[in-house]
Amino acid sequence: MIYTEKTKKAMKLCFEAHKDQKDKSGLPYVFHPFHLAEQMETEETTIVALLHDVAEDTDITLEDLAKEGFGDGVMQALKLLTHDKKVDYMDYVRAIQENPIAKAVKLADLRHNSDLSRLDVVDEKALARREAYLQAMAFLENV
Repeated sequence: MIYTEKTKKAMKLCFEAHKDQKDKSGLPYVFHPFHLAEQMETEETTIVALLHDVAEDTDITLEDLAKEGFGDGVMQALKLLTHDKKVDYMDYVRAIQENPIAKAVKLADLRHNSDLSRLDVVDEKALARREAYLQAMAFLENV
């Protein structure tokens, strides 16, 4: 993990935003963004990894995050990573590929979300989700 004033702020925001959420196996959800952040190599990618699901999965908006002063690069990546369900999944992935920060975080996110050992039950829905993630990874790795 990269520890700077901004990454520490992002860690606290991430924890507060996700502290009461559980993942599909009942584990604290916050472990997921922290796992991604551990893999990042820059301050910006670390912040984005920590905050990548905040606007999508909590009551905190992108506008709220922008007020925290993380900078335009972070905010552009967070906007790209916040999937509007009205947008086709692969169109969403295609938009991410143009932004190196968003792309680095999304690839780590896809790898982690594709790990079926994280799940207590692997059903058809989990297998279908993994297949979509593998297709997205292949696209992002080959562009």
